[in-house]
Amino acid sequence: MYHFTIPMALMDFIPVIFFAITAVILLCDFYNKIGKCAYTLLAAGSVNVFMAGFCKALWKLLYAANICDFTLLEKMFLPVNSVGLLMVGIAMVLMLCKKSKVALSVAVPPVFTGSIVFIIMMVLGLGGMCAALSILAAKMKKAPVMILFILSFVCAMAMGYMSGQDSALAWVNWVEQSINTVSQGLLMLGTIVLHKAGLKD
Repeated sequence: MYHFTIPMALMDFIPVIFFAITAVILLCDFYNKIGKCAYTLLAAGSVNVFMAGFCKALWKLLYAANICDFTLLEKMFLPVNSVGLLMVGIAMVLMLCKKSKVALSVAVPPVFTGSIVFIIMMVLGLGGMCAALSILAAKMKKAPVMILFILSFVCAMAMGYMSGQDSALAWVNWVEQSINTVSQGLLMLGTIVLHKAGLKD
């Protein structure tokens, strides 16, 4: 039994919105700057991450409102989010390495009952994204912005610790949502600063 409340569930949508804003800015700014394969990975990965977060927040809201326990919305989060973040991370690294057309084939991972593969994918994807944005910040002479991306990544890693706690407890959910909101907020803020500094150019 989960101890969710409606305000708690609504708060879960905030980091999802933050990520959506970040993704839209990056998709607009990188439209003519990276190859089609990399851009496709960035777009598809962003959609995956957004949908994974949105569906989990929706699950929590439906549960808190005592409408139903739509378990599939919660269970799909880890695989969909991790694949999405890995795609985004690969796209960002490709953007730094080569701005021309890049031939890339992404293999679908085999069926696996554990979660370590997905966690590794999430860490690599998010790490690649934050590292690429930090490098761009340095190149654009906005080195202080790197701190935002580094802190965003650190907060995301703190979520890994929280995932080991009992997710049925209300305080665990509040802490998780707060950390995630800060993480996505820092990522969004850093992206906005780079956008205003001429990332699109």
